[in-house]
Amino acid sequence: MRIALGNDHAGHALKNHVRGVLERLGHEVLDRGTDSDAPVDFPDITFATCDAVRTGEADRAVLVCGTGAGALMAANKIAGIRCGLGHDVYSAHQAVEHDDANAIAMGAWLIGPAMAGAVIEAFLGATFDNDEDTVRRVAKLHELELRSARELAGELPADGS
Repeated sequence: MRIALGNDHAGHALKNHVRGVLERLGHEVLDRGTDSDAPVDFPDITFATCDAVRTGEADRAVLVCGTGAGALMAANKIAGIRCGLGHDVYSAHQAVEHDDANAIAMGAWLIGPAMAGAVIEAFLGATFDNDEDTVRRVAKLHELELRSARELAGELPADGS
């Protein structure tokens, strides 16, 4: 797979390890992150990373910031991106299997290299289970995204009716 990798300054310390895991697993890495610990704005890095998934340049995205929370919030504001928080193996594969996640965010301050590697393996090894319930639920996520965009464009009242 082609994996877009993004990190801000807080995720810089874990970046090389994450990249190494991705490459060891045989994935092509598209680096969209910063190369230093000088402060950058995580929404910009997150957009550049996730946009590669939206355009088809990458199959999935891995985001690394301090806690993972900021990148998670930014990623889930981007149309077409479904990002899970990956601080444990179960959540990493469950996000793909049940929610069709195409991005995962990790907190470099919260997990170490061993857990980061295990999370990445679980995330990239998982496939969407594609049963009737999960397909319906992911479709509803897409509907929420569309409804919000239409409200912002003034096409719908703010109550969604």
